Amino acid sequence: MVDAVNSHKPEWFKIRPPTGQFEQVKQTIKKHGLTTICAEGHCPNLSECWSSGTATFMVMGDTCTRGCRFCNVKTAAKGTQLDPHEPEKLVAALQELNIFDYIVITSVDRDDLPDEGSSHFAACIKAIKQYNPNIIVEVLIPDFKGNVDFIKTIVDACPDVISHNTETVERLQRRVRDIRANYTQSLSVLETIKKLNPKIITKSSIMLGLGETEEEVVKTMKDLRKIGVTIFTLGQYLRPSQRHLKVVEYVHPNIFEKYKVIGEKLGFAFVAAGPFVRSSYKAGELFIKNILKNNHQNPSVNVVIKQHA
Repeated sequence: MVDAVNSHKPEWFKIRPPTGQFEQVKQTIKKHGLTTICAEGHCPNLSECWSSGTATFMVMGDTCTRGCRFCNVKTAAKGTQLDPHEPEKLVAALQELNIFDYIVITSVDRDDLPDEGSSHFAACIKAIKQYNPNIIVEVLIPDFKGNVDFIKTIVDACPDVISHNTETVERLQRRVRDIRANYTQSLSVLETIKKLNPKIITKSSIMLGLGETEEEVVKTMKDLRKIGVTIFTLGQYLRPSQRHLKVVEYVHPNIFEKYKVIGEKLGFAFVAAGPFVRSSYKAGELFIKNILKNNHQNPSVNVVIKQHA
């Protein structure tokens, strides 16, 4: 078993140093009291994304009520008090960073709140859409324990893309994720989104290197395609600290490429696969822009997804 914290990583793991707009993004986030998953989750793409002027904002505080064994975000039984001005602060940050075409928002889990934070998350989406109706809003949401009303609150806020991660294959769920999360529940969240609004682009992601088999990865892809998931991403799990799960394997880029081809054959409209790919890492951003541009020009035409045999 490979220890990702202490061992030498393979030669294909090369993280780019900060350049460009890195400091501006860092200072803007600090100035408006915002949180990003980039920093809280120790994302390996932080330097690249911030240097290009982009960031994935994390709403509803920096403390999650779940305790997944792969995640570096702080955990507690109760999260921090919600900031009622957070939607306005997000808009102010977008204005300052001159982001006018695409934003990704995620959140911590808030099992401690009556609606698990769904209305606050929706308020953030609505504020951005009110500021600029043309901005593409992608959200990476919790499972809300599968509550249809809470999921509908997000859908009704009209984000363009809704992502929810299955995180790993079915067999490894209990080992990797909080006990309140599970494979079937995650699939039901993604299926509910499509039932509520078939035009919304749905997206999911898993991590590799946790001990999964090829057969299990392909089964996960097939399960996601059966419920109409549009975009799928695969990335390498990296151990944030000694208290987190160890890396079982560093998956070679050639294997990621193999999964990308398999996913495309199964009918995903877009597959992003690679060691540094993360669900919120601009995966399919250009592709999504083109989909939505075509939909606006031809509103009666939905995204065409091939069906697997």
